[in-house]
Amino acid sequence: MEFGGYFRFLVALVFVLGMIGLLAVLARRSGLGFPAAARPGKDRRLQVVEVAPVDGRRRLVLIRRDNIEHLVLLGQSTELLIESGIKTGAASLGESINLLDSEKRSSPEESTDGEEQA
Repeated sequence: MEFGGYFRFLVALVFVLGMIGLLAVLARRSGLGFPAAARPGKDRRLQVVEVAPVDGRRRLVLIRRDNIEHLVLLGQSTELLIESGIKTGAASLGESINLLDSEKRSSPEESTDGEEQA
């Protein structure tokens, strides 16, 4: 290959790499690519707990803010709040256990032979 062939190859390579870089910058400015960087440290109040794809266009996102979770359905051009105020942590676990205990006490258990035991 002559010098002209190498030069054309080098120019084409620089052009393609420049186009890739330009598209990456445009994609990032339009909101595609990496999400915004989170603040370092443990004092963060907002976090994404879980993301589950619903279909090709929508996804469910569970967001936690100050130990309260919110379930949001995100689409390409829409956002829908599915459920808000879902409590998390030890308080909600304790409430759930107390609720289960009260349900067990309120409903009498039947024995296998049909007679109640005292």
